[in-house]
Amino acid sequence: MVRTQIQLEDDQLDQLKRRAEQEGTSLAEAVRRAIAQFLRKGVAAPRDERKLRALEAAGRFGSGRSDVSAAHDDHLADAFR
Repeated sequence: MVRTQIQLEDDQLDQLKRRAEQEGTSLAEAVRRAIAQFLRKGVAAPRDERKLRALEAAGRFGSGRSDVSAAHDDHLADAFR
């Protein structure tokens, strides 16, 4: 194992300490687990960022259909057939 030093925001450290305490583990182990999860799955953008990106995408694409609002369930069902 290699010893390293990192800098965290105060709230990040507080949350990490709480998590380690809840799991009955050390702070170092909590950091290792967080890094392992990040490397396995990656980390999704924060919820507010995902929401903003979704809102920015709304209305940017055209289907060529004039009834999408009224018949969106039918169109979705057709797409999954």
